[in-house]
Amino acid sequence: MDTLKEELKKALIEALNLEDLTSNDIEDDKPLFADDGLGLDSIDALEIILILERNYGIRIADPKEGKAIFYSINTLADYVEKNRKK
Repeated sequence: MDTLKEELKKALIEALNLEDLTSNDIEDDKPLFADDGLGLDSIDALEIILILERNYGIRIADPKEGKAIFYSINTLADYVEKNRKK
């Protein structure tokens, strides 16, 4: 699971152009979309959806699901682990 979290962090940094961050800067349990976390926005959510589809074969059918899935690296990794097709 730690390898998956690291992989997700690197994918986020690359896809969202967060070059000023390293994977160590992204805390596993911090909110991705709150100001006290990474402060991501809805455009970033679309990028995360693309990462999941491209890298893991996961499609998010219900956007309302995304809020819980994308809460933190921990919730994202847990979802990928249970639903990955690649």
